[in-house]
Amino acid sequence: MDTHPEAPPLVVTDTHKNAIRIIALDDRARACGIRAGQTLSDTRALAPGLACHPADAASNRALLMRIAAWCERYTPLVALGMEAQAQNGAAPDHGLFMDITGCTHLFGGEAALIADLEARLLAQGFHVRLCLADTPGAAWAMARYGQARLIAEGGHGEAILPLSLSGLRLQPSLVASLGRVGLKTIGCIASLPRAPLAARFGTRLMQRLDQALGRETEAISPIMPVAELSTERRFADPMSQHDEIAHVIAALASGIIEPLEQRGLGVRHCRLRLFRVDGHVASLSVQTARPLRNAAMITRLFEERLASLHDDLDAGFGFDLARLDIVHADPFDAGQSELMAGQTAGHGATESHDALVDRLGARLGLGRVQHFVLADTHIPERSFGRQPLAHAGVRGADKGNSALALAPDLPVPCDLVTRPLILFDRPELMHTIAEVPDGPPLRFRWRGVFYEVARSEGPERIACEWWRDGRGARSRDYFRVEDRQGYRFWLFRHGLYGRETSEPSWYMHGLFA
Repeated sequence: MDTHPEAPPLVVTDTHKNAIRIIALDDRARACGIRAGQTLSDTRALAPGLACHPADAASNRALLMRIAAWCERYTPLVALGMEAQAQNGAAPDHGLFMDITGCTHLFGGEAALIADLEARLLAQGFHVRLCLADTPGAAWAMARYGQARLIAEGGHGEAILPLSLSGLRLQPSLVASLGRVGLKTIGCIASLPRAPLAARFGTRLMQRLDQALGRETEAISPIMPVAELSTERRFADPMSQHDEIAHVIAALASGIIEPLEQRGLGVRHCRLRLFRVDGHVASLSVQTARPLRNAAMITRLFEERLASLHDDLDAGFGFDLARLDIVHADPFDAGQSELMAGQTAGHGATESHDALVDRLGARLGLGRVQHFVLADTHIPERSFGRQPLAHAGVRGADKGNSALALAPDLPVPCDLVTRPLILFDRPELMHTIAEVPDGPPLRFRWRGVFYEVARSEGPERIACEWWRDGRGARSRDYFRVEDRQGYRFWLFRHGLYGRETSEPSWYMHGLFA
């Protein structure tokens, strides 16, 4: 960590074993004799003008996530280090794992990739220790307890033998137990009989040793899911203008079409990532209502997405890398076009409809573009619902593939014409006068206005759904009534007189045109 010559020594503290201790420090603090693990009172005796800052785990993790996102410029397989190492008093690991298998040739080889990574992080103000090895365990040990930056292929086993046992990512209590019997380095246990070691110190010790030496495979868990397809552009001169970004998006979209065609896929979810030279990564995602394989339409969706941003895309000092990832793709069934120009095969309206859904989804979010569907219930206010069009699965050949709680393929009720055009979300309480308790109303008052009933039709009885509303739920008797002015209403009596209640209530539920 670089500091100005006039700056005081800088340390970061945290509470450990009921004391405030040093967990990180700069070079000036080391020059004063301060070491990690010391108490704050001891360090102030060595450096009275010490600059002390408490640890902020949330901010540290957020910063590490930003660095991890930026490191995806080298490989999509970037994983966090061992956060579980905070157990038993050990400080959490703020490192990253990167699987660069098959990526090094893009940067001129392994040494060139390491040099480029280190130079860029140093330019951003970070001090970094890194190592490239055949196994994650060997790279982790050498980066923290060794000096080598690049271990030759097959040489990781011999390279890590002189290192401390802490390099095996063991709990500090286990490392201390091994040290008490004289086992201090990895080489001390590498050639010892395995069974006695496992019996005394546990199988975790042997597992970590095998992972570091490559005897046992260790997979890393990437932070972001690996894209099915990806294409990118790198720039010697960073771009910052909106027109340049739009041109690059069009070029990336055009480059992804051929791989999609070869696989018979269409885009459903794609993500644009713009890597800024100062380490910031801007990410924009768009989703489609159907599999899409049209570069112009993909470009247009991203333009809509950019237009929907509340603030302009901050280019800073410019973007030097742009990547388009296909996060999710579905099989694409291409429709056959008509032989004669000007004719359609019935797909034009559907394509225009889906294009509109995609454009609205790019601006508002695809989950907000919804449509009405029928539901499997006979209660009027529950007989329909809304669901995102992108998840409907009811367009074209996907009509029978819906797996939703709602039932979009239910037949339209034959008495739908008897339902009012306007249905209230919640029935509204009203006061009525009826000739007999279980008869139609003669007059009623609703929203402060009296109405005289000229004619009525009903009742239409709708039973309660006791499995939802409980055993105490009441039935409804619906009436279609018309007042002397010609207005028509849909109202119901709640509860069967003499069987479910002695004083049934009346509710207004809808209006006819």
